[in-house]
Amino acid sequence: MAAHTPPAPRALADLPSWLLGRAATRGRGLVAAALVGEGMRMWHHAVLAAVAERGPVAQAELGRSLAIDPKDMVGVLNDLQTDGYVSRAPDPHDRRKNAITATPDGLRLLERCRRLADRANEELLAPLEPAERDRFLAMLRRIALEPADAVGGITPPPAPR
Repeated sequence: MAAHTPPAPRALADLPSWLLGRAATRGRGLVAAALVGEGMRMWHHAVLAAVAERGPVAQAELGRSLAIDPKDMVGVLNDLQTDGYVSRAPDPHDRRKNAITATPDGLRLLERCRRLADRANEELLAPLEPAERDRFLAMLRRIALEPADAVGGITPPPAPR
């Protein structure tokens, strides 16, 4: 039997930031549990998805776009390369950089993981009707992307007055 999550303290229960955090924790848990069957961890899945979409991509750019520390990025890429899911080669435009590319095995794994993550997200959003889901996702995008910059998700400092 799953452990019951106690209710939030009243001072927090209706704060949007608290509710978003709880929802995010639940969503990450559902996706992480789904990916375990493929031997994938969340960061590995995120990196592989970004490489498949943007590759070949410079290792440093990949880390910035996902807000992953460079040392952690090296570890994730080492794991993915060892497992045969990505390849690293010198960037033909700048030999000082590594260009990361998803392998055919990596693309097949990513497709299986996408289906698993989709099912986990369906479970997360199950309490909502289809139209509510669409509105909810649109509102989340507005919250998540504003006022963050489009490149790295870093909130810029306020403009001087």
